[in-house]
Amino acid sequence: MRAVVYTEYGDPDVLGVGEVEEPHAGRGQVRVAVRAASVNPIDWKVVSGAMSGGGRPDGPTVPGSDAAGVVDEVGEGVTGVQVGDPVFGLGSGTAAERAVLRAWAPKPPDVSFETAAGLGVAGETAVRVLDLLGLAEGRTVVVDGASGGVGIATVQVAVSRGLQVIGTSSSANADFVRSLGALHTPYGEGLADRVHEIAPDGVDGAVDTAGRGSVRDLVALTGDPGRVVTIADFGAAELGVQVTSGGGGGAARLAEVGALVVQGRLQMPVEAVYPLEQVAEAYRRSREGHVRGKLVLSV
Repeated sequence: MRAVVYTEYGDPDVLGVGEVEEPHAGRGQVRVAVRAASVNPIDWKVVSGAMSGGGRPDGPTVPGSDAAGVVDEVGEGVTGVQVGDPVFGLGSGTAAERAVLRAWAPKPPDVSFETAAGLGVAGETAVRVLDLLGLAEGRTVVVDGASGGVGIATVQVAVSRGLQVIGTSSSANADFVRSLGALHTPYGEGLADRVHEIAPDGVDGAVDTAGRGSVRDLVALTGDPGRVVTIADFGAAELGVQVTSGGGGGAARLAEVGALVVQGRLQMPVEAVYPLEQVAEAYRRSREGHVRGKLVLSV
């Protein structure tokens, strides 16, 4: 099958399109004929070698963490889905004509495969971080990085749960963040003071989606490092902050995301769609930051 591949770590230029052996669904998995796969920060971090511990790729490797497509193979022990069903979900090596998913949910019928491809990592992460905070309805949460894929999903899931949301972004994205249902403030230096002006009684929880040094401000705002969750600042664990990078329970979280999309309570904008052959450009664009929503590869 055709797939994006790399044989060494480095900048996006190490990525190309080649032929590799197609994968097959194992127990508890499904395989999909991929229609679209999104580009996530974790993908280019892996390709860069930042997650390798100094090793080298074990042969030609296909990147990608989520996708949307049509089920064409169902693994042993899987129920509730059959060949021909359109789904979106989480896997590895998803930037390819076929990919195996470890967690999935039905594709909402009124969204494109390109949009659905952007729901996997962003949506599952949003539900996971808010579950970790466990805030009751009416509480206030800060989402730092509210205009990126995970931030957009987190704001909307939080609003659906009856939380008051303060979202940070660049000033250029202020109106967009407000359109998601959040109060807006710029990110960066002085964040704690700006949020305190909006919420003088403090906030009940905070989510760092960007890993750009906001964690100490977020701890100051909540008064408790245990009420701060980050997905990008792995050193924050030393402060007592909750650091999360995935785990079990993905299918249930994806089902919640899909239901919110069907209800019209969650939307995921796609900033740009690239063919597989332009994967390096898509990764470069993602690394630059300031993407509003998702970048997607069309397969």
